[in-house]
Amino acid sequence: MTPLVSIIMGSTSDMPIMEAAAKFFDEMEIPFEINALSAHRTPKHVEKFATEAKDRGIKVIIAAAGMAAHLPGVIAASTTLPVIGVPIKASVSIEGLDAMLSIIQMPTGIPVATVGLNAAQNAAILATQILALSNEQISHRLGNYKASLAQKIVKANEELAKINFKFKTN
Repeated sequence: MTPLVSIIMGSTSDMPIMEAAAKFFDEMEIPFEINALSAHRTPKHVEKFATEAKDRGIKVIIAAAGMAAHLPGVIAASTTLPVIGVPIKASVSIEGLDAMLSIIQMPTGIPVATVGLNAAQNAAILATQILALSNEQISHRLGNYKASLAQKIVKANEELAKINFKFKTN
């Protein structure tokens, strides 16, 4: 299989968070790869990865980083592929604000789509939505997933209706 999405982490300590993206891609049957690359410790590897990703068949890159969080921006500077940044709330960070600001405050011409703190699954959903634009099978699976979200709320309301309180009116 040729991966369509690349999940890149600044450190393997981000894997417990990024696992949600991997699980979503498995559910959607989307081939992906996972690698650890550091904008600060392995800058040459990051540049090589970013410049070669498109030629390898990658369509979307998800880049997760905490603290200074330069990884998504460094990747975006070296590719024309869409890059989705996942700010990681690191234990030594300022509640993740440092990572979030590092990812969202990109200069003109180097956009990085950014999801919420630790929101790896949302990054995977956004990547899937991008892929679905040109792949009918992925679009169909994504449509089913979105419909399942609505069904969860319908079921939740049915369960709430069964709960009795003295002054509950519905």
